[in-house]
Amino acid sequence: MPDPIVVQVVVDKPLSQGFDYLWDAKQLGALPQVGQIIEVPFGRGQEIAVVIKVSAHSDYQIDKIKYVDKVSPLPPLNLALLRLINFASQYYVHTLGETILPTIPQMWKKADSWKKNVDKINEARKKNPKAIGSQKEGFITAEQLNAEQKKALEALNNPSNSGTKFRTILLQGQTGSGKTAVFLNWISGILEEKDAQVLLLVPEINLTPQLERRVRAYFPDKIMAVLHSGVTEKKRGIAWYEAMTGKAQIILGTRLAALTPMPNLKAIVVDEEHDTSYKQQEGTRYSARDLAIWCAHDGQFPIVLSSATPSLETWIAAKAGRYEYIRLDQRAQGAKLPRVHLINTRDPRNQYSPGDQGAPKTKSLISKTLAQAISKNYQEQKQSLILINRRGYAPVLSCSSCNWLSKCSQCSSYMVMHKPGALGKRSVLNCHHCGLVKSIPQFCPDCGNADLKTLGQGTQKLEDSIEEMWPQARVLRVDADSSRKSKGAEELFQEIHDGNVDIVVGTQMIAKGHDYQNIGLVAVLDADARLYSADFRAAERLFAQLVQVAGRAGRAGAEGEDGGDIYIETQYPEAPVFQYLLRHDVDGFMAYIARERDEAKLPPFTYQGLVHAEAKSLEKAIGFLNELKARLKQHGMVPIDVYVYDPVPKTVMRVAGSERAQLVIESTNRKLLQEILENIDRDLRQQSQGRISKVSRIRWLVERDPIAI
Repeated sequence: MPDPIVVQVVVDKPLSQGFDYLWDAKQLGALPQVGQIIEVPFGRGQEIAVVIKVSAHSDYQIDKIKYVDKVSPLPPLNLALLRLINFASQYYVHTLGETILPTIPQMWKKADSWKKNVDKINEARKKNPKAIGSQKEGFITAEQLNAEQKKALEALNNPSNSGTKFRTILLQGQTGSGKTAVFLNWISGILEEKDAQVLLLVPEINLTPQLERRVRAYFPDKIMAVLHSGVTEKKRGIAWYEAMTGKAQIILGTRLAALTPMPNLKAIVVDEEHDTSYKQQEGTRYSARDLAIWCAHDGQFPIVLSSATPSLETWIAAKAGRYEYIRLDQRAQGAKLPRVHLINTRDPRNQYSPGDQGAPKTKSLISKTLAQAISKNYQEQKQSLILINRRGYAPVLSCSSCNWLSKCSQCSSYMVMHKPGALGKRSVLNCHHCGLVKSIPQFCPDCGNADLKTLGQGTQKLEDSIEEMWPQARVLRVDADSSRKSKGAEELFQEIHDGNVDIVVGTQMIAKGHDYQNIGLVAVLDADARLYSADFRAAERLFAQLVQVAGRAGRAGAEGEDGGDIYIETQYPEAPVFQYLLRHDVDGFMAYIARERDEAKLPPFTYQGLVHAEAKSLEKAIGFLNELKARLKQHGMVPIDVYVYDPVPKTVMRVAGSERAQLVIESTNRKLLQEILENIDRDLRQQSQGRISKVSRIRWLVERDPIAI
C-alpha cells in the first residue's frame, strides 16, 4: 500500500498550530505543493486554507484525519511570499493563518467559483492582451529631467560596489522636486528585463488615481494591477490574479499590496515612506514599509524609499550610511519654495475688531490676516487650499445652561455634529470612533434648555463661513464625508485640477502628494491641536504634514518664479516645529528631534511592544494586564535590559462599549524584546481560547513596533 500524502495547512483562525489533512491525488487531479490554496472541512463547515507542508507522516492517527475537499486552479503562492509572510507572522507575533489568509481577496475564497473566475479572466485577457494607455499626463523622459534629477537617476542606476543587488535607497527631495519622475524613469530600466515586476506602494487610496495615470503614461504597453480597498472585490481579485501569475508587470497599491504574490519582483518603491498609513491597525499589525525592505533583502533587489520628510528611523539610517542617500534640493521647474507665514492668534492685530472694514457679519472662523491674504490670492485668480484636521460641522454640541456635552454613550469621546449630507438628510451627531449616529436633541438631555451651541469648528462649519465671506468664490470641501457622497475623492480632486474651484477646504486628504497646478496659497488652521499631545511622535507628524501641505503651493512655477505662500495659525509661533518650517530646514528638524528622542530613550533609540486588553470594565482590563506583568516577573521572563511599565488606560479609553487598557514593554535590545513578546503570546494562549481569556473573557493582542501609544 503506498504511503499516504499528508498536507499541513493553516486557516484564518487565531490558532498557532497547523492542521493535518490527507491528500487524494487521484480525486484532486494533482500532487500537492506548498503554497496551494485549498478548501478543507473544518469544524462543522468548510474553510479556505493554504498548504504549508507536504509529507508522508502525521503525528495523528491516519484513519482519524479528514481529506482535502478541493484544490484551486490558481498557481501556488510563490516561495518568496511565503518566506515574507512567515517572517511577518513571527516578528509581529501573530499566527501564520491570521497573517496569510487575509491577504487573499474574497473572490478567491469561494471554492465553487474558482474555475469560473480563472476561465473568465483568461478569456478576457485573450480579447485584450495589453492594457494600452495614452501618453499624456505627467510624462517626463530621462532627457527632460533637470540636472539634479539626472544626477539622482544616475545614482539609482549605478549601484555602489557592495557586491550585492540589494540596496535600500532614501530618495529625499523638496516637495515639487520631481521625485516621482526620477523613480518612474528608474523603473523603466528595470522593466526592460523580460517578465520583471515592480511594486509601487502609496500610503492612501486618494493618491492612487493620479499616480496610476502617470504610470500608465510612462508605460502604456505594460499591464498594471491596482490593489487597494477602494476597488471592487472583483477588480481586486483580478488584479491579484494577474500579479500572482506574472502577467501584471507593475503592481500599484496601498499597504496590503506588499503581501501580494509577485513571482518576478525585481524592485520596490515606497512613496511617502514616512506615512503612518503603512502601519496596519487591525489583525497582524505589520508595517508595509518595513516588510518591503525585508522582502527586497530576501529577494536581493533594490528598494527606494521616497519622501520630502523621511521618518526619523529612515533618516537616521541614511545619515549613518546603512541606506544609500540621494537628495533633490530644488523644485523640478526651478520655482522658489513657498514663503511661510506664522499667524499668532494671541495677537489682537491678527483678529477682526468691531467696525473693521470688510469684517464678516458673523464671527470669523479665520484670522483677519489670513482672510486678507485669501482675498488677494482670489483676486489674482489663484486657488487657495485651507487645511483643518476635523471633519464634520463642530467637534462638540454643548448646553449653555448646565454645560452638558455631546458625549458618545459607547466611547470615551464626543459625538461630532454633521450637516445634512453623507450621514442623512438631517443634521446628526456622529461618533468617529464607533460610528454611532444620533439625531440632534431639540432640548438639553440633562436640564431641558433649548439653547444648544456648537463648540469648535470642522470642515463643514468652515465651508459655510468661507461661502459667507467670499460669496462669489467657488468653494469645495474635500473630506471623508464629501468623498463618500459623490463618486469618490478622485472626482473632487479632478475639479481642483481642472480649475473649477477657487477655495478648497479639507482634512489631511488634501495635503499629501497631489500635484496641483494653480495653488497660490495654503492655510493651516488649528495646527496646535496636534502639537501638544501624549504621542511623542506628534511634532514629527505635524512637521511632515506642514511640509507636505506647504508643498502644494506654487508647484507649477517656472525658474525663479513665486513659490506661493503658506499661512499657519498658531498660539505658539516660537515652537521648534514652526521655526524649522520657516527655514524649510527638514534636516535641522530631524537632527533636533533625534537628539530629543535619544535623550529620552524613545524609538528609534529603543524598541517597543504593546499588549492590548479589552473588557467590559476598565478594572478587569487593568487587572488582566497586572496579572500578566506579575507572572512575567515571577517566572523570570523579564531580562535586565527589558522594562515592563505598569498598565494604563488607552488615550481613548472606551470604544463601542469596550474598556481598553495597554501594557508597554520597552528595550534597547531588539532580540530581547522579541523574546519577551513571544513569551507573552505563549503565556496568554495557554489560558485563552483564541484571543479571549477563558476566565475573565478579556480580548487581548500583542503588537510589535506600535505607532500609537
